[in-house]
Amino acid sequence: MQHLEITPALSNLLRSVDTPTVCNAIEVAQGKRGFDRFTRRTVMAADPALPAMFGFARTATIRAAHPSQDPPEEVRARRMAYYRYMSEDPSPRIAVIEDLDGADAVGAYWGEVNTTVHKGLGLTGALTNGLMRDLADLAPDFQVLAGGVGPSHAFVHVVEIDTRVTVFGLTVEPGDFVHADQHGAVVVPRDVLPVLPDAISKMQASEKLILEPARQPGFDYAAFEKAWSAFEKARV
Repeated sequence: MQHLEITPALSNLLRSVDTPTVCNAIEVAQGKRGFDRFTRRTVMAADPALPAMFGFARTATIRAAHPSQDPPEEVRARRMAYYRYMSEDPSPRIAVIEDLDGADAVGAYWGEVNTTVHKGLGLTGALTNGLMRDLADLAPDFQVLAGGVGPSHAFVHVVEIDTRVTVFGLTVEPGDFVHADQHGAVVVPRDVLPVLPDAISKMQASEKLILEPARQPGFDYAAFEKAWSAFEKARV
């Protein structure tokens, strides 16, 4: 798979906009509605005030309800292979981890140690349907979007790395480009990524057609009708 370069300008833009904006811009870029590669459930953000995180997905599955049945040396080798995989390019990178325990997740994989290690390895954040803990001690500026909070890591262990995962109804392939914030996450199609800045600009310009009149004193239905007509002509 050919790697796409994320320029500093694109990075700054992606950090400055929220994930709903990116979802809308994808529809603008594609010229239609119906794009559906986004999360379907409410996520819990470790720090809702952090800007959006984004990157090429480094994926894995974990379990924690029961100990691994594999030999200890195999469990350790898989764990070390996981961290090596997480550290490798392309950049930027985001961890997308599926907890196979699902709704019965009991092990908090993301805490002070793991967020600090992953941040040190160059990842921008983590998206998981599993649990997090150590909320006051997570690595600074490292966002975690999780399914919940729990006190213990239980028997958490890595099951598989570099694999297709599903979190919050969103299926993510290794290498998919993910944009995520407190609202949830979206996979940006590879063909859309290069034109995303223009799509965001076009979308924001069209929204101004309704937002600016609506914020003016004396805004009424007649003004709304006129503004909405212009807005409808400009949007997807």
